This record gives sequence, C-alpha cells and structure tokens, in this order.
Amino acid sequence: MTVDGKARRPVDGSHLHTALSLAAAGVPVLPLRAGKVPFGNCRTCAKNACGGRPNMKTPGPCTCPGVCHAWAAATTDPHVLNSPQWEAAWRRAAAVAYHAGGAGLTVVDLDNAAAIAWARETLPATRTVPTTRGEHWIYRGVMPSANKVRPGVDIKSLMGYARWLGLGRGAMVALPDSVRALALTDPSPARRAPQAVSASLGSQSGECCHRTPVFLDRGIAMAEQRITGAREAVHATVYRTFLAVLSTHGRCGCLTEAHVARLFTAAQAKGETPRHCTDAWTNAITTLGL
Repeated sequence: MTVDGKARRPVDGSHLHTALSLAAAGVPVLPLRAGKVPFGNCRTCAKNACGGRPNMKTPGPCTCPGVCHAWAAATTDPHVLNSPQWEAAWRRAAAVAYHAGGAGLTVVDLDNAAAIAWARETLPATRTVPTTRGEHWIYRGVMPSANKVRPGVDIKSLMGYARWLGLGRGAMVALPDSVRALALTDPSPARRAPQAVSASLGSQSGECCHRTPVFLDRGIAMAEQRITGAREAVHATVYRTFLAVLSTHGRCGCLTEAHVARLFTAAQAKGETPRHCTDAWTNAITTLGL
C-alpha cells in the first residue's frame, strides 16, 4: 500500500481488534509504541501547549483527534479507534494499553520475583495476569497511581495506564486498604495530631480475623523488614508501613504495645525520632478511621 508514492505499513489488525473488543466492554484503550510507551504529542499538543485533554488533571480546550496526552487519549469510542488520525499509530503499535482508573480498576504491577513473594504474603488474592518479568494483580476500585511504592511495585489506576496482557486468572476482588495505603505519604507537620495521643489500639474490639497468632507475628516481622530495608524516603516508608499494618491488623484489637514497640524500634534505628513515630502512627490511625 502506498500514499503519494511512499510505502505504508499496514495496520496491525490484532491490536486494533483487541482494542475494539476492550472498548466494547467499557475499557478505555490506547496504542503503545515500542518500549511500552505512549505515542508522543503532535506539534499542536507538544508540551501540553493546547492545555491538555478535558479529563486530564489540568483541564483544557484540546480537541486534537490524534493519540496525544498518553493515558488521557484512552477511549471507548470505536469511531475514534478506527479514525484516520489513529491509523498511523495502529500501524506502528507494539501493544495495547488501557486506562485502568477509567475502567474502574487498580493494577498492582509486580516487577520481579521478590515483589510477587511480598504480594502473596501481604495482599488479598485477586485476578493475576503474568507479565514479561512479573505479574499484574488487578483489583476492582480506583485510587491515585503511584510508582515505586516499594521495591519492584508500581500502582496503575487513575491517570495511569497498564499494558493489556489478557484476562488473567482468578476472581477479582475489591481494592483493599492495604493497597490504598501504599500510595499515601505522611501528612504535613501542620496536620499532625498532638504527640500525647497514645499509640495503643487496645480500645478496638472488632472481630478477630487472624487465623493464628503466627499470622500477626509474620506481618509485624515483614513490616520491620520493610522499614529496616528502606534506602531512601525513610520518613514516608515508615508512615506507609504503619498504614499497611493498621489496615490489616488495626480493627480487631490484636495489636499490643509490644508489637507497636517493635515497629517504633525499627523506625528509630533508621534515624526517625520517637515523636515522628508517634505522630506517624496517630496519623495512620486517623487516616484509616480507627
């Protein structure tokens, strides 16, 4: 096929067929070029000079019909997917991606064996999709996207895209607090609660869901290891770890002062002050509504 005497690569029918099938199911899709990255903006949209698409974080008047603005270009409209403006992208496409948040989903992207092992020990089982180096764990529900929430772990949801790799296996479950907590950062000092608030959770009286005391002990040990292994952003790591522990164990009253002391000791060994530990713990309790 030629246009004005120039050779023209045919559209990859498999990618377009996949995109149309997903779009028909309500999943916003877009093509990816080699390297698993979106196509660059056109000249009009370069550096978001157009103001961005209406569904981007900074709304603007963009009416570009092309595949611009990365995840914000994702669509379920078959007319757009089949349009002449998208045809060039489909000819060069190396994969199909989807806007996870736009589909009401959150993808926990596990990039290696260590990350997978952590997820199996820490997160609720859900639908799992194999990737080139790891796995995607897909949950029902949305949250902010965040990269490098821990070694080998990214979160793709609102304002983020994930490569389509098939339906996967397993039943999809609701997005748990333990995943939401991974993307949270410690509140600013102005929002911190007074230091005098107790770190104890002894007043909690929910039904205990732990199979055995070993389950709780393993969780505390893993939390200690996460804090101890932090090589950067220790402040935020401590807070996210406290959130993860409390989201799993904070509602049934099983946490004791001894468990809290173990976490505080690990944090202080990384240079955190006792006051920060108390403030971070209290803020985590407040964030989770405990």
